[in-house]
Amino acid sequence: MGNFKEDIAQVEAMVFDVDGVMTDGRIIPTAEGDFIRCYNAKDGYALAYAIHHGYRVCIITGGYGPTLERRLRMLGVQEYYIDCMDKIATLRDYMTRHSLAPRQVLYMGDDIPDLECMRAVGMPVCPADAASEVIEVSRYVSEFDGGRGAVRDIVEQVLRARGDWARDSHGVTPSSLAASR
Repeated sequence: MGNFKEDIAQVEAMVFDVDGVMTDGRIIPTAEGDFIRCYNAKDGYALAYAIHHGYRVCIITGGYGPTLERRLRMLGVQEYYIDCMDKIATLRDYMTRHSLAPRQVLYMGDDIPDLECMRAVGMPVCPADAASEVIEVSRYVSEFDGGRGAVRDIVEQVLRARGDWARDSHGVTPSSLAASR
């Protein structure tokens, strides 16, 4: 582990949990078996912007539901693993398939199921309201809570460190992401 700013500039892939990271952790079950989650638009925009600029974004979550899948597709996330009970095996497989060294991978988690993954990457990070065990293993703790800007915070930092944040003023929307594929 070296200097944080130098190390974050080496990040090529960002992996995120959903509940408690992309959301505040609250879920409302529906009668159909889906879940209603509340997402932060700025978090979503940052993820879509990173994807648009060629960054790898992966979601590994124990959460599930068609609404979650639709949200991820809208953002342009192509690799996501939902209802995942073995996050570390999934992360290792993802890193192997994409020839990613641990120093090139950022993982943002918030709770105990994320600990193994966080220990396996070079840039473990978390929202401000993460479990204390997660905060202890994190190289960076966002000043923002999960679902309230933590994702935007870390994505922006990675892209700024690599000179890619706000490099153009074109907006990123679900339709523009579909057109660029």
